[in-house]
Amino acid sequence: MNSKQDAVSRLADKLIVRRGGKSWIQGHSIEEMAATHESPLYIYDGETIAGQYRRLRRALPDDIDIYYSVKANPHPRVIEVLVREGAGCEVASAGEYVAARLAGVAGNRIVFAGPGKGRADLEYVVCHRIEEIHLESFEETRTLESVADDHDKTVDVSIRINPMAALGGGLMMGGEPTAFGFEEESLAEVVREISSCSHLRLRGIHLYTGTQILSADLLLMHWEHAVSLATRVVDLTGKPLHTIDLGGGLGIPYFAHEQELNLEAVAQGARTLVNSAKADPRFAGCRFLVEPGRFLAGPAGIYVARVRSVKSCRGTTFVVLDGGMNHHLAASGNLGQVIRRDYPILNLSRSDPADQCTVVITGPLCTPIDTLGRSVTLTRPRAGDLIGILQSGAYGLSASPINFLGHPTPAEILVNKECYEVITPRGIPFSEASLTADELHSPRPR
Repeated sequence: MNSKQDAVSRLADKLIVRRGGKSWIQGHSIEEMAATHESPLYIYDGETIAGQYRRLRRALPDDIDIYYSVKANPHPRVIEVLVREGAGCEVASAGEYVAARLAGVAGNRIVFAGPGKGRADLEYVVCHRIEEIHLESFEETRTLESVADDHDKTVDVSIRINPMAALGGGLMMGGEPTAFGFEEESLAEVVREISSCSHLRLRGIHLYTGTQILSADLLLMHWEHAVSLATRVVDLTGKPLHTIDLGGGLGIPYFAHEQELNLEAVAQGARTLVNSAKADPRFAGCRFLVEPGRFLAGPAGIYVARVRSVKSCRGTTFVVLDGGMNHHLAASGNLGQVIRRDYPILNLSRSDPADQCTVVITGPLCTPIDTLGRSVTLTRPRAGDLIGILQSGAYGLSASPINFLGHPTPAEILVNKECYEVITPRGIPFSEASLTADELHSPRPR
């Protein structure tokens, strides 16, 4: 078994159990779920979601609060698992705000970030209660001041800062020209602008410079820079800050060369950072936030699709599934990835170490970018087998072009030890839904 297969096996062993070559999750047969609710489908393990939160909660000092980044997986039932564990939420739209509230999050446990907040979104969250709004442009600042004035409310805000130097990460969101946040070099001007607004109360800062970070040293470097920028803001305003949002960016391993984030090292560095900050009178009453999404939801999800055909073309074996990038754009490498690598993929229907082959895995769409695995070694698949893509609990269905080519949308299932629940039923294609039964049997004349 090569290193890539070893990595897949390690991740699979954390989520599924093999019995007689078949695959089970929390005591439930994946084959039976796929047969009952059809494929493709997403399966999320609620125990794993809660377990990821608990691991992070144990690692971080009590002074650092955990807010789930809803964009990773916005299903209210997924959010609800984390809310029960004690998480707040970070949202990027009024729609995500509604999803969080449906999951049971109080408005004063939600922060609102994002580079292009519209007036309607701002009005909605201001009227329904929001903990903080993270400002990212002068236009947004003026719009929010107008909204707050119209509704005679004082709104707590933080400044999202784009640092001058890139600090590293899987997907850079700072240190370069970007739509995210205010430039660090304009900080004094930003503070003056917000301070001049009679309905905005500056409470803190938000630094988010990268995502998919697997290095504890790099993550802590981000956090240390956030505290140094907070010091500058306090010096500019002459007032203490209430919140330092350290951002998210905690990564999970997808590929053979990647190792898990060392939470012990994160814990040690975080304690040192918080203790040092709390010793400064300027931060005595300050609270810290982290806003992970992928780290909490990603390992809990598996995308399951069935093999429709196995075919050979000029020496390459292609495995064609009944679902593809229309349901899982990230796995195809088309969700902002610079280098396209294969997610951990395995044959859920059979497991035979002596019968392995290397294949290209595609979806059913008529585009060459519908490729979910470019060089995948797994037990030799046959038509009808189920293929599973691991680490798919984050940036899966909601981040994909589900209407492309009109295929059915997959069911989403949340499992725990006692039972499983269909939290989103399989959807029919919009093209089919638009026709009446009579029209299906009696086509209109051309």
